[in-house]
Amino acid sequence: MINNKYDFVFLFDCKNGNPNGDPDAGNEPRMNMETGCGIVTDVCLKRKVRNYVDMVKNGEACYNILIKPDKPLNEKFKAAYEAEGMPVDETTKGKNPANELKARDFMCRNYFDVRTFGAVMSTGKNSCGIVRGPVQFSFAESVSPVTIDNVTITRQAKTDEARASKGETEMGNKPVIAYGLYRMNGHISAALANSTTGLSDEDVDLLWTAMRNMFEEDRSAARPDMNVRGLYVFKHESVYGNAPFSELEDKIKVVLKDGIKTPHDFDDYEVTVDENMPAGVKLLKL
Repeated sequence: MINNKYDFVFLFDCKNGNPNGDPDAGNEPRMNMETGCGIVTDVCLKRKVRNYVDMVKNGEACYNILIKPDKPLNEKFKAAYEAEGMPVDETTKGKNPANELKARDFMCRNYFDVRTFGAVMSTGKNSCGIVRGPVQFSFAESVSPVTIDNVTITRQAKTDEARASKGETEMGNKPVIAYGLYRMNGHISAALANSTTGLSDEDVDLLWTAMRNMFEEDRSAARPDMNVRGLYVFKHESVYGNAPFSELEDKIKVVLKDGIKTPHDFDDYEVTVDENMPAGVKLLKL
């Protein structure tokens, strides 16, 4: 149970990398074609939270991760029925609401990402219902337009004898952006947490830790230099909130410094924070 609604603004950047490739565009970094600003999807960011929690908790009870490529989802749903001593493989969807609710509660208790982000668990014969998650991320969008560069790369190691016999260096390309500072908005509904998933204050603290550190163990050739630049949390005194987010998000302003036209680094931006909060709201700079 949590007693506070939360809203937050999350800043992170990417330098000489691909923060979120689009498979429909040759894996080029995602972009808003109208504005030229870069995009990172909510799904991408949730994946990094899941990976961090899975790594640090390492199978600890109640901190399993549902959405990961270990085994089919329907097998996990079946395991919930077995753990609760209920009949399995009887096509329960909509036919036994009490069992479905019991299975849903089991999934919320045992899977961190279910009680955090929610999940559709109504597939297969052992339905665990649908959970609307109390934690919601928006798409992240870069503050300024980004430029996609297709960097040519070479490969000397050949995959088979036919290619090796040609004796030629193979060519490829690597799509990257030179620099982008991204901003994401997010929300935690205490009402949903308390009525449905059981998200706790400890879970919320773990979420903040995961967001602050999720790029540290995610570095790769495609994402060598991604860093968190700010996590600004608006903590409401009440479950239902004390001010609209439209008023709170304007408290965090990110603009290019005077004289800078094309940003190349975080230092090219100025972040200003208005700490004069509405009544009942506390700003946490994490």
